[in-house]
Amino acid sequence: MVNKPKLTVFASGTGSNLAALLKAAQADTLGGDIVRVVIDRKNAGAIAIAEAANIPVLQIRYPAFESREAAEQEIVKTLEADGVTGILLAGYMRILTPYIVQAFEQRILNIHPALLPSFPGNNAIADAWDAGVKVTGVTIHYVDTGVDSGQIIAQTPVLISEDETIDELTARIHDAEHHLYPETVAKLIKEGAFQA
Repeated sequence: MVNKPKLTVFASGTGSNLAALLKAAQADTLGGDIVRVVIDRKNAGAIAIAEAANIPVLQIRYPAFESREAAEQEIVKTLEADGVTGILLAGYMRILTPYIVQAFEQRILNIHPALLPSFPGNNAIADAWDAGVKVTGVTIHYVDTGVDSGQIIAQTPVLISEDETIDELTARIHDAEHHLYPETVAKLIKEGAFQA
């Protein structure tokens, strides 16, 4: 049997997608092991989630480095020492440099709260809401050096109800994310993704 891929999750916020991925890994439905969490904000809720699951956390403070690439060189060094073969971005609010994208080419996934290519960027839910669209959703895509421009892997639609608030829509999008991300990662691993 092929060894399970070793994965890391990058997060900046509350960690709800991290929690969904960890739940799948612990239930042995993800197909891979999450061996590290990389955090770029000192007060991110994802830290407590990782620590509760006994997953080592690498807190990286980009301003402490001379450049973004220098910070990501430190990240790559740690991930290589961990034997990581895949990166899952889960609310990581930084654009990765070409250095890390090339080091893990076609092995970095991102989850985005809209149906790309519509509504890229970090205000996707509000942008879809303000545009008055009737359908938005969730996209899983490979990461390239652009903003939410990598190859789309999976999508799921979320209908926008006329009588809901943006907070209710946001909650439903997050719920869709928490199902689609682990399912997509598991499917990719079954197909041979994230092998060293």
